Amino acid sequence: MSADDKNSKKEIIRQKMIEHQSEARVVRKIVLLITATIIILAGVIGGGGYLYVKSALEPVDPESKETREVTIPIGSSVTGIAKELEKSGVIKNARIFKYYVKFNNEAGFMAGDYKMTPAMTIPEIIKSLKTGKVVQRAKSKMTVPEGKQLSEIAAIIAKTTGQTEEEVFAKLNEAEFVKGMMAKYPDLLTEDILNEKIKYPLEGYLYPATYPIYKDNPTVEEVVTAMLNKTRSVLAPYKETLAEKKLSMHRLLTMASLIEEEATEKADRHKISSVFYNRIEKGMPLQTDPTVLYAQGKHKDRVLYKDLEVESPYNTYKYAGMPPGPIANSGHMSIEAALNPEDTEFYYFLASKDGVVHFSKTLQEHNSLKAKYITNNN
Repeated sequence: MSADDKNSKKEIIRQKMIEHQSEARVVRKIVLLITATIIILAGVIGGGGYLYVKSALEPVDPESKETREVTIPIGSSVTGIAKELEKSGVIKNARIFKYYVKFNNEAGFMAGDYKMTPAMTIPEIIKSLKTGKVVQRAKSKMTVPEGKQLSEIAAIIAKTTGQTEEEVFAKLNEAEFVKGMMAKYPDLLTEDILNEKIKYPLEGYLYPATYPIYKDNPTVEEVVTAMLNKTRSVLAPYKETLAEKKLSMHRLLTMASLIEEEATEKADRHKISSVFYNRIEKGMPLQTDPTVLYAQGKHKDRVLYKDLEVESPYNTYKYAGMPPGPIANSGHMSIEAALNPEDTEFYYFLASKDGVVHFSKTLQEHNSLKAKYITNNN
């Protein structure tokens, strides 16, 4: 190859390199331009989204002196409350309000007629809804004590609704009514309550509390809706813990009801809880008297040996593990104990006549305590 040919080839290679470099610079410019555009757009969109949410959470009119009446019906969901607030001009955006409530795990809103202003902040509105500062005063109150069974609660509801105990109890167990409540509270009332072994589907789900009643003779559905709202708000903070412990809401309420029925005023519920869980873990029957009485549908001060023979899935003397469902409603203390049993090695307990609960690790210890506090005192 001649010198001229070599020079010519080098020149061609040099030209191609220059072209490649030029193309690379163009590509880099394009990439930088696209990247910059994406960053700017993201900033605009993100900034716009932030400003939109920030604006939606601010008062409608901070300078307003106007008072507006807002009616929150019994049984309203967060979505329904948000829509009513937006409709009344008290908040700017119902959806943002709903997300704010859920993000902050707010619950326990009360029905009623409220006086609010467009100058109120979201936290102020939420506080008002939770404390129940209403224009309309409650016409009456309905108090449901802890440890009550559905038949007893039916009698309490009957006095409030003006119906008979039989009518209310029949309504509470009506298949259509129960399924309607399940549709309204799918996270609370699951298929567990339809187990064929369950005596009464809503047993244990109607929270013990004092409920304000805003009208004469409300319907059973209105009263039960208020009670289920309360149950859901009480249990809401425990959702993550339940998931961690792989414990269903139904199982939690079932255990809590056993603790509620066994506990005395002086009893350590967390220790009672530990006894039940220890026995379940060891495959021992729970042998708790209240389940026998529930199976019989009776209220007695003392369980006899013949009572222990009742054939029922609720009889924890015959069948190991927990009964199919709750045997009564349970309060906050029993729910806490069911969720957080104390770490013990106890397998037995009994209550003496003075209400003190005595715990033991072995059957021998238990029998000694029984002889000391029960047998010898009869």
